[in-house]
Amino acid sequence: MAERKPAKKTFTADERAAMKERAQELKAEASKADGEKALLAKIAEMKGSDRAIAKRIHAIVKDAAPELSPKTWYGMPAYANKDGKVVCFFQSAQKFKSRYATLGFNDQANLDEGVMWPTSFAVKKLTDAEEAKIVALVKRAVG
Repeated sequence: MAERKPAKKTFTADERAAMKERAQELKAEASKADGEKALLAKIAEMKGSDRAIAKRIHAIVKDAAPELSPKTWYGMPAYANKDGKVVCFFQSAQKFKSRYATLGFNDQANLDEGVMWPTSFAVKKLTDAEEAKIVALVKRAVG
């Protein structure tokens, strides 16, 4: 029986663009002020509810965890700890043409709860209740 060659994984155009953005971000190694400027520029590129949600999440994270540094990460708004490791990030629905935006947390976030816990949340709209949940999550993530 002839051996099969493994299928070659190809990246989508969106995935390749995100990787290129990440390479540029690594080269920049910006200061906190430059990081916020880049983050706000990414938010400004967003449309509609994605932009409104991203702006509000930015304000929430800055208020709840001022020790985090705003930056971009794979072309997304993100917030890093003092070691430069991304704790949380926002992915617009437009970025990968999904039906909802996402607020995600990386392994640097202190969200551990037993042996299984959520690390990303779909966000379609922000109400006072969701904002309160985000504040609690962000504070817990850095705590």
